[in-house]
Parts: sequence; C-alpha cells; structure tokens
Amino acid sequence: MSIQQLVQEIHAAPARLVMAVTGGGSGAIGQLLQVPGASRTLLEAVVPYSAAALADWLGGPPEQACSAETARAMAMAAFLRACRLDDSPGSLAGVACTAGLASDRPKRGPHRVHLAVQTAAMTVARSLELTKGTRTRAQEERLVSRLVLGAVAEACGVQRRLPVGLLEDEQIEQSRVMAPGAWQDLLLGKVEKVRHGGPAARADRPPKAILSGAFNPIHAGHRRMAETAQKLLGVPVDWEIPILNADKPPLDYCELERRVGQFRPTDTVWLTRSGKFVEKSMLFPGVTFVVGTDTLRRIAIARFYGDDPDACRAALAQIASRGCRFLVFGRDTGEGFVTLGDLDLPEPLLSLCREVPGDQFREDVSSTSIRKRGEW
Repeated sequence: MSIQQLVQEIHAAPARLVMAVTGGGSGAIGQLLQVPGASRTLLEAVVPYSAAALADWLGGPPEQACSAETARAMAMAAFLRACRLDDSPGSLAGVACTAGLASDRPKRGPHRVHLAVQTAAMTVARSLELTKGTRTRAQEERLVSRLVLGAVAEACGVQRRLPVGLLEDEQIEQSRVMAPGAWQDLLLGKVEKVRHGGPAARADRPPKAILSGAFNPIHAGHRRMAETAQKLLGVPVDWEIPILNADKPPLDYCELERRVGQFRPTDTVWLTRSGKFVEKSMLFPGVTFVVGTDTLRRIAIARFYGDDPDACRAALAQIASRGCRFLVFGRDTGEGFVTLGDLDLPEPLLSLCREVPGDQFREDVSSTSIRKRGEW
C-alpha cells in the first residue's frame, strides 16, 4: 500500500481533525496536503516547535516536551481547537506527535516518539523508543511521519496502515481509554460537572466543602487537609478535579482515569470544567473551598482575568455573593512556610478566608516533589 492510497482513504472518511506535531513527524502534514481532498480532512495543522510555542499551544508549559503526557495534552488541545472550528464533534479528532530524534549534535537521552489521538469518545496514546545510531535523521523522520499518518488513519476510522520498519528490539507501547458518556458530555461542554463515587445516600445533596486540585498525584497532605477541614467545618469534604485549567494543559481521558483511580470508593469526586474559583462558585454556591496559600494567592492575580483588575474585583464579588468561603492552610512554597498572614490579598478576598493555624496543620509534601522523584 502506498502513502497516496492511504491518504486517499483518509480523505474519503468523514472525520475532520486538527494536527499538532513537534520535534518530528511534520512530513505527515505535507503528505496529507499533497493528495487532493485534504480540505475534507484537515481543519488545521500546527508545528509548535519552540518551548514558548508549545506552552502557548497547551495553555501552559509541560514538565517535559517529549513525553506521553505531553502528546496526549497536545492531542486534547488539538481536539478542543477542532471543536471551535467545526460544529460536528462526533466526527472530530485531535492528533499529536512529540518526538526527540537525531540532531546535528549528540543526543544524551533516547531517541523517542510519542503520539496521541483524542476524540469525544476516546484517548489513544502510543510511545516508541528508537534504537540510537541505527538510522539517520531523515530515516527517523520517515518512520515517525508514517506513525503520524497511522494515527490520523485511526482517528478517521481507516483500518489499513503503512509499514514503518521497526527493528527487532523496538516495540510500540499503547494505552487506550474509552470514556463513559458522562465524561464525554463534560468534555464537550454539555454538562459542567460530573459526580464520581461517594456514598449513595449523599448523591442528591450538594457539597458543603470541596478540596479542589490537580491531584497529580494525591498525597498524605491532601488527605490530612480534608480530614482537618471536616473536623473544623463539621461537614464532609468532597474533592474536585477540573479538566480545564487557567494555566495548565487540559486533561485527557487517560489522565482522568489515572487520577480518579487514586480515590477511595467512599470519596465523592467532582469532575468539572471550572478552572477558576469564580466558575466553581457558580457550580457550588454556598460551599467552603479548602485551599492552600499557594492556591489562594492565585485567585487575586489579575492575569487570570485578562490582566483586568476590575474583572478580578468583580469575580471576587461574585464569589462572595454566592455565599462561598475559603478555609486556608499554610503551605511550604519552597521559600519557607507561607501562612494567610504572609499574603498580600485584597480585602474582599481576605474577608472570605478562615485560617487553619500552622500548629494545627503542617504537611510539606508536594505533588511536584513526588513526580520529580519518579514516584508517580
């Protein structure tokens, strides 16, 4: 089967997609465009090659430019872009590739490629480590471009694939998550929140307290915060994971499954589209948000409101008008233990806060440090 024949089948399929590739695989874009009918398939193709361009595409800088997580985040960003460009989500997809290939100088780490496909129904991720020193850069590019075309074919429902010429010791690792209907509705914006787990007796009761976070991963400090908050407030504490965030890549289904899977069956976990607390206050009026000082200080930063101080003040007023409050825990930010009193906050926000004294709670563990140690 030739590249042209595969691309013809892709263009004949009903799916439409946005592509994002960095570090390698850009040849697939040209191969799609060289065959008539590309406008039926391709909504947009981008190559966010620099660190700044990649961070802009993702909505925030990734921890690693070349990783499975980054490929999935790129594909999710591409899918959301496709949804903005077309109004038929059932046939839309985001396809992404991030690769670290042979260069004009010796490469310390492995030569590798990560690909991802995101649709309303699924997240698919593939990773491959290439044997160093066995191919030229051009040969690696050819291989990766064929893998990208394979990902595009999968996104379009085309079954046939091009041979890529893997060596005996090279093997593609794959993960796939088919999302439940509720997660699909959340991603597509048909609903703003989805409840997961928790006691059946509380299923119809709105939450009274929520600990919101990425939980990447959840750790003992989070658990102790929730337990302490429950004792102080006298109400159960639910958990919330926003799939969209003001300055972080969107979460895909693989990542959602991984993070939700950390919680106990008795934990009530809310998945939402609310990256800002003014949005959370709309979904959960009257709730007390359990936060660390690192999170609280961000609520009053104007850049999260389009650098508009008036919009920031209006958001704080809305949070207050909806009866929401903040229970604030001190956090070690890497520059010492920061308490509520150490923060320079506007009075409208400060008036909504109640502090947990440092002698009553202190946990210096962080999700970032856990990830850096390779424990997650």
